[in-house]
Amino acid sequence: MTPPPATREHLVCLGLNYRTTPVEVRERVAFPEAKVPDAVQEIRQLPGFEESVVLSTCNRVELYATHTLDDARVAHEALVDYLVRRFELPQEQAEALVTYRLRSDDAARHLFRVVSGLDSMVLGETEIFGQVKQAYKVALETGSTGRALNKLFQQAFTVGKKVRNDTTIQRGSTSVGSVAVDLAEKVHDLKQCRVMLVGAGEMSRTCAQSLLSRGARSIIVSNRSYDRAVELATEMKGTAMKFDEWEHALHEVDVIISSTSAPHFVIKPELIQQVMRKRRWDPLLIIDIAVPRDVDPAVNEIEGVYLYDIDALQAIADEGRRERERQLSACERIIEDSLEKYGFVSPPTLSPQKPVAT
Repeated sequence: MTPPPATREHLVCLGLNYRTTPVEVRERVAFPEAKVPDAVQEIRQLPGFEESVVLSTCNRVELYATHTLDDARVAHEALVDYLVRRFELPQEQAEALVTYRLRSDDAARHLFRVVSGLDSMVLGETEIFGQVKQAYKVALETGSTGRALNKLFQQAFTVGKKVRNDTTIQRGSTSVGSVAVDLAEKVHDLKQCRVMLVGAGEMSRTCAQSLLSRGARSIIVSNRSYDRAVELATEMKGTAMKFDEWEHALHEVDVIISSTSAPHFVIKPELIQQVMRKRRWDPLLIIDIAVPRDVDPAVNEIEGVYLYDIDALQAIADEGRRERERQLSACERIIEDSLEKYGFVSPPTLSPQKPVAT
């Protein structure tokens, strides 16, 4: 058996996700991609902290760290205080910040489940594996990880691959992007449907791949970086549009799927009001899978507009969980065996058997 890491008792995870915290609070504490390198270093420089990794996605914000403090509760409170200060949360939002606070083997178990897609809104989600790898890569490159977190995350990736290879948990619609397309397909015949993707990141790529596989009539991609829009549109046999021009084409599309990294709303009620007049109030489906949200919630009040945000997709995702849930016990077994193998938990002790009364 691999000996336990020397600092395993000082491993902590502070997190909030789609289960604990609504999107309007999550978006306040989401780390923009460009700010994550600063964040991991800021956490590592907190008194008593040694290593850190920050995972920030549309469905979760999680801080993994090692520390030399005597009490994990003190470490968790320091991380909560860091979030409140970092995002300048007013008191009412600070009080609404419901977090889960894990240490030692529970923190490792949670990370293994996250990487394996078992803690995702879409059970068996595949995108989270790459998101965790990217979060770890950023921390590694900034010098914010050391022996403990390097070993932990490498072990987590091994577990995630084993779950993917040895079970069928990741079959079917296993990403937020593919569930968004499931929703579009319930409303429109995709073969007759014109779709606009606002944003050209990985989430938009997943949506585009799913749209293409289901025969969507046309895909328009718009992004602040026009080159990235062209790259994705070319790959998906679609059309690229400059970011300052996409508003002029909205009245021609049936579905808008928005996933930018903008810190503010990019689709506002006044814009959609104009679009709907041009459409003569023909129904428009808007799916907002960004955190922070791209679409002002007030848009949903406009006649003929149907807006779904990331939390609203959960009900749709739940429909596809049943078959994959049958694989859960096999996945959990892999994770528990791995925790034992890597020294986070001790093997079960067999008690002497008592004679059976007759």
